Amino acid sequence: MNRVRLLCALAGGVLGAAPLYADEAIPTAGPEIDEVYVWGKREGRVGVAASASEGEVSYGAYADRPLLRPGELAEVIPGLAATQHSGSGKANQFFLRGFNLDHGTDFSISLDGVPLNLRTHAHGQGYLDVNGVTPEFVQTIDYRKGPYFADAGDFSAAGTAAFRTFERLPASFVETQVGEHRFGRAVVGVDLGAGLLGLDLTTADGPWARDENLRKVSALGRVAAGGWSLTALAYDASWDSTDQIPRRAVEAGTLSRFGLIDDTDGGKTSRFILSARRRPDADSDLVIYAQRYTLNLWSNFTYFLDDPVNGDQFEQAEKRWIAGASGFTTWRPSGTLTLRAGAETRLDDIGSVGLYRTKARRRLSTDRRDEVRELSAGVWGAATWADGPLRATLGLRADAIHVDVDSDNPLNSGRATDAQVSPKLTLAWRISPAVEVYADAGRGFHSNDARGAVQRVVPSTGDPADKAPLFAAADGAELGARYETPGFAASLALWALRLESELVYVGDAGETESTDGTKRLGVEALMTWSPRPGVNLDLSAAATRARYRGDPPGGARIPNALEYAVTAGATVRLTPRDIAQLTLRRLGPAPLVEDDSARSRSSTVVNLAYTRTFGRLAARVDVLNLFDSKDNDITYFYASRLPGEPDEGVEDFHFHPMEPRQVRVGLRYTF
Repeated sequence: MNRVRLLCALAGGVLGAAPLYADEAIPTAGPEIDEVYVWGKREGRVGVAASASEGEVSYGAYADRPLLRPGELAEVIPGLAATQHSGSGKANQFFLRGFNLDHGTDFSISLDGVPLNLRTHAHGQGYLDVNGVTPEFVQTIDYRKGPYFADAGDFSAAGTAAFRTFERLPASFVETQVGEHRFGRAVVGVDLGAGLLGLDLTTADGPWARDENLRKVSALGRVAAGGWSLTALAYDASWDSTDQIPRRAVEAGTLSRFGLIDDTDGGKTSRFILSARRRPDADSDLVIYAQRYTLNLWSNFTYFLDDPVNGDQFEQAEKRWIAGASGFTTWRPSGTLTLRAGAETRLDDIGSVGLYRTKARRRLSTDRRDEVRELSAGVWGAATWADGPLRATLGLRADAIHVDVDSDNPLNSGRATDAQVSPKLTLAWRISPAVEVYADAGRGFHSNDARGAVQRVVPSTGDPADKAPLFAAADGAELGARYETPGFAASLALWALRLESELVYVGDAGETESTDGTKRLGVEALMTWSPRPGVNLDLSAAATRARYRGDPPGGARIPNALEYAVTAGATVRLTPRDIAQLTLRRLGPAPLVEDDSARSRSSTVVNLAYTRTFGRLAARVDVLNLFDSKDNDITYFYASRLPGEPDEGVEDFHFHPMEPRQVRVGLRYTF
C-alpha cells in the first residue's frame, strides 16, 4: 500500500508555542493513507524555557505561509519585521525590539550551526543575507531575544535565531510557482534516506519601472555517515535594483511610485558553505565550517549631491573566506545540577573590501580599499540548578577579537585587540502546571567594523577620525510570564536594553556610523489559540520606547526605531483537502531624525494563501498584499539633489513602496 506523507499538516500560528492539534490524526482524503506526519505541532515551553520571549517554530507553521521574499521567513519570530529598500538580492532590513537592525547588526541567525552574519562587511556591520535559504528545507527555527544566554555571541543583543534544515525530507517533491511581474520559481527536494538534495531557482522582474532581472539559484546537499553530517550550500544571485526615491519627485509627477533615479543600481552576490556537524543528542554539538562569500553592490541614494556631473553612485565590493568551529558538551553531576561548557572560534580573511565611486557601474575612483584579517574566540559556561518548580542558570562568557587591517591609505592600516566578559542569569519559577514566570539579565555585544578600530583619518575627506572600540556592549533585563493549556498559549515580556553604541544609517553617505549609547524599554505579548482541530489563531504585539542616553543637543530619538509592531494570523483547514492561511503585519511609525521633526507613517500588509491537495499533488494560490496597500516598506529622511536643485540639496523623505497586490500560483508533487 502506498504511503502518503502529509507535508503541510498545518500549522498553528506563525508564532508562539502552543500545540496545533491534539494527538489525533488529521483526516485526509482517500482510502490508501496509512500514516500521517504532522510537522505543525510544537511542544509546550512551560518547564523548559529560560525566558518568556524564546520559542521554537516548526515547519508546519510556515509550510503554507505566503511569503513575498525568503527573508520574510524570519517574521515567524514574534515582533520581527523584514522589509526591503533595494533589490531582492540584497539583504533584508530587519526590525526588532526598537532596532533598525540595518541588515543584522544586533540580531544573529545561524544555519545548521553556521553563523550567517558578516563582520567588517562592505555594506554594513553584521550584514545578514538569508536570501540563499530555501524555506521548504527549514525544519525548525529556534529563537531567543535579549542577551541572557551564554552560548550566544556576536550580534546577539536583540536576539538570535537558529535555522535548522531537515536531516532528511519527509518526502521528495518538485514544486513550481509562477506569478505576476514575470515571477517564476522551481524547487526540487530529493530525500536520500541518509541525506537530501535540494535546488531552488527563482526569477522575477518586480513591479518596478525598470525590470529587476532577478536571477537566483540556491542548492543544498547533505549526507550523514558515522555520526557526522556533511552539508553544502551554494547560492548565487544577480539583480537590478530600484532603491528608495524622493517623495518630492513623486508629488511633482516627474516620478512614479515604482520609478527610480539611477537605472544602473543593482548587485550580484555568491555564497558557498561547507560544514561538518556531529550532534548525537541535545547534550553535545560540534560544528566545523568554511565559507566563501562575494558581493558587488551598486547604490545611489543622494543622486547628484556630491558629484553633480557623474552622480553619486557608489560600489561596495568584497571577497572573503571564513573558517570556524563551535561546540559544547554537558555534564550532570547530580539530579539538580546541569553543567554546560562550550567554545567557538572564527577567522574572516577578507582579501578585498572596498568602497568605490562609480558611474553606470564603472569605477571612477576609490574611496578606500582594505585587506582585513579578523580572528575571534569565545568560551562560555553555564550552570543550571533545578529543584521542583525552580530553575536558575548562571552563565559566563569571555570573548576576544584581533584584527589586522592593511589599507590603501597607510594612515588607516593597523592592528587592534579587544576582549569582553559577559555574565548571564536566568530564573524560572513554575507556579502551576500551566503558568511559569521568568526573570533574566545579562550582557551581550556586537563587534564593530575592524576598519573603524584602527583608522586615523576619514577616507573621503582626510579629516582626523575617532577610533571605535571593537566591542559594543549591551546590558539587558527582562521579566516575563507564560501560560499554556491544550490549544492555547500566551506570554508577556517586559524588557530593557542599554547599548554602549550602535550603528545607524546615514543617508547622505550611503553607509552606517557608530553613535552614542542608547536605551530601550519595551513590552511584548503573544497569544496562540486553537479553538478546534484544524483552526489556529495567533496574535503578537510589541511596543518600544527607544532613546539616546544623556541629553544629546540634536534630540534623543533614534531614527527608524519602530514604536510598535503587530502581527496576526489565521490558519484554517477548511476540508481534509483545503487549507487557508491569512497573515497580517502592521508596523508603527518611527522618528526619522533625532529631534522627531520628521516621522515615518505606519504600514499594514495582509497576505493570503490557499492550498488544495489531490493525493500527491497540491495546488496553491498566494495573494500578496491582498488589499493593495499603498504604504511604504521603509522611509528615510535626508538630503539629496536632483538635477537643477540647489548645490546643498533638499532635505526630504525617501521611501521604498510596498509591492502592489500580486497573485502567484503553484503546483507541488510529492513522491
